[in-house]
Amino acid sequence: MYFTDRGIEELVERRGEETVSVEWLAERLRDFLDLNPEFETPIERFATWLARLDDEDE
Repeated sequence: MYFTDRGIEELVERRGEETVSVEWLAERLRDFLDLNPEFETPIERFATWLARLDDEDE
């Protein structure tokens, strides 16, 4: 297990039964970036990856 997997596992354990909208997720990402601007690049890449996940061209 990678170090980062611990956070993912905690997320699943604490909130795994919830259903959220993409709009809600986007707002939480914005909130996170307001508090942690040094993570702008990885969050931007993650959001772009999620947005294009189903694109057949890539």
